[in-house]
Formats: sequence, structure tokens, C-alpha cells
Amino acid sequence: MNYVQKGIHALFSILIAALFTHTITPASSAQASFQSHCGTLCSHYDIVVIGSEIQGILLAKAAHDLGLNVLILDPRSKPGGELIEGEMWFLDEPFDKHGHSLVQGSIKTLFDGYDKGTIRKPVEFENYYEHLIQGIPLRSSIAIQSVQFELEKKEKSIHSLTYTAADGKIYTVQSKYWVENTDFSALTSKLDEKRIPGMESLYDGKNNKPDYMAATLMLKFKHVNWSMLHQAVLASYPLQNLIKKYGPNTYVDGSEATGFSNIMRTYKPHDNGLMLRGMNTVYQRNGEAIMNALLVYNVDPANPASVQAALYRAKTEAPYILNFLRQHIWGFSKAELNGFPDYLYIRDYNRFETKYVLNEHDVLNGNMFWDNVSIGGYSLDLQGTTRIREGIGFGQPDRYGIPLRSFLLKSYDNVIVAGKNIGATIKAYGSARIMPNTALAAEAIGIILGKERRSKPLAELTPDDFKRIHYYLQTKYHIVLDK
Repeated sequence: MNYVQKGIHALFSILIAALFTHTITPASSAQASFQSHCGTLCSHYDIVVIGSEIQGILLAKAAHDLGLNVLILDPRSKPGGELIEGEMWFLDEPFDKHGHSLVQGSIKTLFDGYDKGTIRKPVEFENYYEHLIQGIPLRSSIAIQSVQFELEKKEKSIHSLTYTAADGKIYTVQSKYWVENTDFSALTSKLDEKRIPGMESLYDGKNNKPDYMAATLMLKFKHVNWSMLHQAVLASYPLQNLIKKYGPNTYVDGSEATGFSNIMRTYKPHDNGLMLRGMNTVYQRNGEAIMNALLVYNVDPANPASVQAALYRAKTEAPYILNFLRQHIWGFSKAELNGFPDYLYIRDYNRFETKYVLNEHDVLNGNMFWDNVSIGGYSLDLQGTTRIREGIGFGQPDRYGIPLRSFLLKSYDNVIVAGKNIGATIKAYGSARIMPNTALAAEAIGIILGKERRSKPLAELTPDDFKRIHYYLQTKYHIVLDK
């Protein structure tokens, strides 16, 4: 064999090894192995997270803190997703049947600050978020151009991804694991996986046209007299009289207000594609409050034009809602609008099959799984669509387990779905979708990736492995997942 033949043989061996390696190697050696196959503008990471929703960020931080090389590629122009851009600051907290909070992990810092009133204003939420992404490379305004695959014996793998960056250049990135962390399926929509039926399955047996729960434009107010609102409700007790006057679930304390459906439902929107529901308002201090009440129907989260049109429609409606609140809700007589979020709060969008699809029986029966990565709670609460305008509920569960397999894309061995991308039937999704449930799962997965990086791939972990993992999470992070 001459030198030319030897060189070709060596290059061919490197390429074959690169294409079929199954172990996570340090970024530097992995990049060297893939360099000739990937190109000069290619880089290699252990984990690439697509999108900047809080859940995937928690995964990224946990893995980064354990030494993995992580990159965040965000299709949005600014990071933060639902929490920062959408300003979804009426935080839902899951409890078990005994009233014990189920919030665990790093997201508990956010909820504790929220409960104490120290994380209520924009800068306070931003500081929490900025702390999580510190030290992790993040590129905004990227657009995925193509995804390259490897064909394995049993399952497919993503080998690399090509994207256009804000500088107009085209880059390729390789990774051992890929995380879908957007609210419009930026990555998973390109992977030819089967969609999990959505809201349409509740009324359309054929499941032909996807239907999504309404989105929300969070309404921001200043010059709110919260004390007046609180006192008006206290003066309406006993409870039977309060319900008769304002409607069920009406409640106001020093920081939150819910209900008032008897009043809110009398509002007639100028746009038939909108609806004002119960108040769901949090007091931010100093006369400022933010309200999760304006439902926006017929939003396709994957269509930027649809989202922008919905934002415009909701903002146009906001002054009329302000006038209504001034006339009908105590403490709002001198209120003014206080700006708008940059984006909608998106509840629902296309989700795709995972290795285990959580169902409503799992949730309502309190099932636990050998590969739990979260302990969830919260009612099976589905917000409205144009066909079910006021939404629908399917019961209040106790605590239940959420398995790792519900975050691993079904036909792929290296694609993780984070946050509301969870694999769950639409009824189970009504509970599992809320932030603390999926945030805990994402952080746990990030820790597992960091701890098991020289062991097995996620999809090959066994019940015995998880006994060890659960013990480690409990002793090291005070995260309890086995009961």
C-alpha cells in the first residue's frame, strides 16, 4: 500500500468512526474527529438546545455545571421565551392532596421569590433568568436550514444541524444530544415524527385539522389600588355571598386575585377571536399588576404572521378592557395600561410522540414510573378553543410521576423534548404542561446527562440505573423522584 492509499484508508477510517461512535467524548477530541466531515464552520457540543424557554435553560445549566459543553441556539430575537418575552408571571404552583407544594429543584428559587414578593417586577425575573444562562454560549435569531441524520440499527440519530445566524453566515453544529425547547416545535417539526392529537381530538374523531388552546396576551396595569380590591372582597364574605356576587373561585389576598367570573364574562370583545376570562392577576408592588385573562383564539404558534396578527388584535382590544375594568372592578378605577409584553404566552402547539406518551389515567391514578424525572400535580385544565370557548377540565389529581421516556422522542436516540413539548395525551397535557412539572424534569435530565456521560445513553438506562440516579438526585440536589 503506497502513501496515498494509506492516507485515503486512514481518512476513511476516521469518517467511519465518527459516523458510528456511541460514547460521549470530550468536545475537543470529538471536534477533531469530525472536522474533515463537518467543515471549517462546524463546531461540536455535548448538548445543543434549540430555543430559550426556561425548562431547556434549566437542563442546559445543570449539564453545563457538570462539565458538559452546551450551546443554546434560539430562533427568537431575544432569549427568555414564555417567562421573559411573554411575561407569564402569574405562576401556577402544583400541590398534592395534602396541600404540600410539589415544586422542587432550581425552579423553586423562582417560586419562593414569587411567593415572598421579591420576584415580581421585570428586572427581578430577568435577573433570575440571566443567572441561569451565565457562561453558556447563546446565539439568537438563528434559522434552521437543514438537519442531517445517521441511520442506526434501531433508531435514527441527528448527526448535525445547519443554521443561518444573525450575521447572515451559515454554520453547522454537531452534538451528542439535541433538545427541542421552543414553543413552536422548531426542531421536532422537521423530524417526521407522528404528531400527538391535540384539542381537536375532544370533538373531532378524525383528528384532521390541528386545534390549539388559546394563547394569552398578558395585560399590564399601573395605578392599581390593590388594597381597595382586597378589602372589597373581604367585605363580601361569608363565602356563599361572595360566590353569589362575584362567581366561584373568587379570591384575593395581598398578592393574587382570581375569579370574578360573574363580572368578567359580561365583557363583550370587539374582536370575536378574543375572550376575557377570570382575573388571574398578580400584584407586582407599587400599584403595578399583571393579568392572565385575555384569551386569543386561532393562533398558529409555528406561523410568525399568525402570532404577530394575534398580538396586534389583543393590543387593540386592551384599551377597551381597561375601561371595562375601571368601571366594574374595585381598585381599577384609576388604572392605566403599563406597556405590553414582546410576545404571547403560548399554551399549546404541535407535540410529537415520545417513547412513552403520558396519559390521563397515569395522571389521575397517581402512577409512578421507574424512570421518573419529575413528580407532577395540578388539575387537568384545558383552556378554550373556538370550538370549546371556555375550556374544559377532567379532574384534580394527587401527585403523579412523569417518566424520562416522555421526554425522549420516539424514533430517535438523541433527541430530548423539554417543557411543554412533553409527550402526553391532550387530557394529561392539561396538567403536565405547567412550568414546575416540566422544569423539574428538564433539570433532572440535565443532571443525568452530566453524571452519566461516560456510561450509557439516556435511552439505555435501566430500572437499576434509576435506583442509583434517584438516590444521587436526592442526596446531592434534594430532589425526590421515587415517591
